[in-house]
Amino acid sequence: MPVQPETNLFYADRVLNLGHRGASHDAPENTLPAFRLAAEMGADGVELDAQLSADGEVVVIHDFRVDKTTGGHGPVKAKTVAELKTLDAGGHFGPQFAGTPIPTLQEIFAALGPVLLFNIELKTMSLRDEGLEAEVIRLVEDFGLQDRVLLSSFNPFALQRAFRANPRIKRGLLWDPALPFFLRWQLFRPLAHPHMFHPQWQAVTPAMMERERRRGMRVNVWTCNDPAAMRRLAAMGVASIMTDRPDLLKQVLDEFKAN
Repeated sequence: MPVQPETNLFYADRVLNLGHRGASHDAPENTLPAFRLAAEMGADGVELDAQLSADGEVVVIHDFRVDKTTGGHGPVKAKTVAELKTLDAGGHFGPQFAGTPIPTLQEIFAALGPVLLFNIELKTMSLRDEGLEAEVIRLVEDFGLQDRVLLSSFNPFALQRAFRANPRIKRGLLWDPALPFFLRWQLFRPLAHPHMFHPQWQAVTPAMMERERRRGMRVNVWTCNDPAAMRRLAAMGVASIMTDRPDLLKQVLDEFKAN
């Protein structure tokens, strides 16, 4: 299938503001309240984490276990959606969010699909196909969001599977200097067919930016909450900044654009 002409909204003439797991400084991460708040704060889009439940639905939660952000215990993939929905994903953040459920990707698209851009991290370390990429892409296609979605992962094999399923949807390879050697040096990068590079923000340098430009890559950075660093990154020409504080980033980018 040939790649379609560029219409993807992640290709912008300005630095995009992406709420990391939503507005996660002010609401429980990866929940509908956090994503709605990011939109209200002026974010262009949100970054979120997708993985499969035991019954094959795409749920939005960062950790592979539910223990950190809910009152439950055990692996996400060992629980059905019905079981995951009984868990409280908001009470740990504050009593006003008590009872907030883990959302499905379908629920998020239904609520905010026409409003936000979505940087979806494929949460899998598997070398084999377990169905995550195909199910995420099915939902993207069902909601007609191909141009509003960017798929990202530390796992180049996940991005390769996404490329095979729908090469039109943009892909970004996540990178952290603390990764194991074989991932840090991106030996498998060609497998991912990435359009974009997603480094941890503190690792970004002018030399890195120049190298990625030569490769034809746009650079999306995570997760910056420091206004001075936001200004430096914008000046270096990053394509987007992921932040827990989209309200603060909006203020910085408005000032940067005015100058």
